[in-house]
Amino acid sequence: MKPRISMITLGVSDMERAVKFYKEGLGFPQMESPPEVAFFTLNGTWLGLYGREALAEDAQVDAKGSGFDGFALAHNVASEAEVDAVLAQAVAAGATLTKPGQKVFWGGYSGYFKDPDGHLWEVAHNPFAWVGPKDDQE
Repeated sequence: MKPRISMITLGVSDMERAVKFYKEGLGFPQMESPPEVAFFTLNGTWLGLYGREALAEDAQVDAKGSGFDGFALAHNVASEAEVDAVLAQAVAAGATLTKPGQKVFWGGYSGYFKDPDGHLWEVAHNPFAWVGPKDDQE
């Protein structure tokens, strides 16, 4: 097996709001897709948005969840200033800032926001190594 993450699908409570947040608020490029799902291309990975209830039904799990889901998505950028800019862009688009950009214990700089459905995103700058496809280094 060749390990990879091909697509991340987020269960959302309001598709229109979620699409607006990712497409208009964060500028993610949206692909053509059926109305019940939305796909965005993210330089080697796809992000999918699908109704929370429908996604839970498909996975045969309970759709009711609360608190911390036990994971965070990460968006790595080229500088500390870019961390702050992305966090500000997300908040302006409707996200909730959970941790402002700051120096972190491992020597980098990061902050966190929750999207309108409560999905946790870390925005980070790693000064020691680029995290992501080599052709995406800035």
